[in-house]
Amino acid sequence: MLTMAPTRPLHLAVALDGAGWHPAAWREPSARPAELFTARYWADLVRTAEAGRLDFVTIEDALGVQTDRADRVAGRLDAVLIAARIAPATSRIGLVPTATVTHTEPFHIAKALATLDYVSTGRAGWRVQVSGLAEEAAHFGRRAVPSIPDAFDEAADYVEVVRRLWDSWEDDAEIRDAATGRFIDREKLHYIEFDGRWFSVKGPSITPRPPQGQPLVTALAETGMPCAFADLVYLTPGNADHARQLTDRVGSLPHRFADLVVFLAETEDAARATKDRLDRLDGAQYTSDAAVFTGTPAQLARLLLEWHEAGLTGFRLRPGRLPADLDAITGGLVPELQARGVFRREYEAVTLRGLLGLPRPANRYAEGAVVA
Repeated sequence: MLTMAPTRPLHLAVALDGAGWHPAAWREPSARPAELFTARYWADLVRTAEAGRLDFVTIEDALGVQTDRADRVAGRLDAVLIAARIAPATSRIGLVPTATVTHTEPFHIAKALATLDYVSTGRAGWRVQVSGLAEEAAHFGRRAVPSIPDAFDEAADYVEVVRRLWDSWEDDAEIRDAATGRFIDREKLHYIEFDGRWFSVKGPSITPRPPQGQPLVTALAETGMPCAFADLVYLTPGNADHARQLTDRVGSLPHRFADLVVFLAETEDAARATKDRLDRLDGAQYTSDAAVFTGTPAQLARLLLEWHEAGLTGFRLRPGRLPADLDAITGGLVPELQARGVFRREYEAVTLRGLLGLPRPANRYAEGAVVA
């Protein structure tokens, strides 16, 4: 029997990666491996997620090829560009691409994500990622691989620079008055003058302040990763007690999502058989940094409700197979959660921050502004 449904809403996202998180998923009959590098494939996935009223999708990315094995998916499209391409094909769901901060420049990411917020009319987010691999550093040739503590410290500064660049135009900096010939008010563009260990950035941005003010900043809360810069963190608990420990550790961040890899079917035995078959194809048992769930949508709903009570505000589900497990999430899990009164039936906001109950932040450079 289920316990009484929690009164606070449960938020739900999916993490999209190639043909799915299992390395053999591309060999599934329902997979579309020939379309992985097409806009239509990604648009179809995100439209499916939007039909399920999910809060947002994340899109995986990295600076290196995923594998050197010939029997696994290798190669990616750029996650930010995917999000920008599919934004016009959707209207409410949040779009949260991964962008690596190590080896890249905050000025470029700031304007790319601000642009995504414009083309999606306020639905952009960012999954911050660091790189600690020598082969990825070799693509740039500018420095040695940073230590993990240094990479995390650099990430915190990087996000701070990006946030300041987003604020470097006040909301009413654009006048657009043809009669007087004034397009902008130069007094409302600000030099950010950031000078730190990793970056020295003058600013301002070349892109006006995004529609959300600050697009959503998210990160996987790995050991040592500073979490204070994020609006939302992804945790990887193994059970409800572990979830409670992790939520206590990250403190009072607005949102704490648990990551789960999911393989769903009409029966628990069928779900397990599916994963076992994929494991045999790959030649190894699939494991992950996140817990791996095999079962029915109803069983998953019960698990999410239990973990939700441990202090989590939502979940980012990693479909083991695409599109099969995404279809099971939107067509099976979502109705289960709706029937229990814990998940929306219609979108209640037009921006990603609005969906997550987050206010539009004040601009730190505006006169009289108080920024938390």
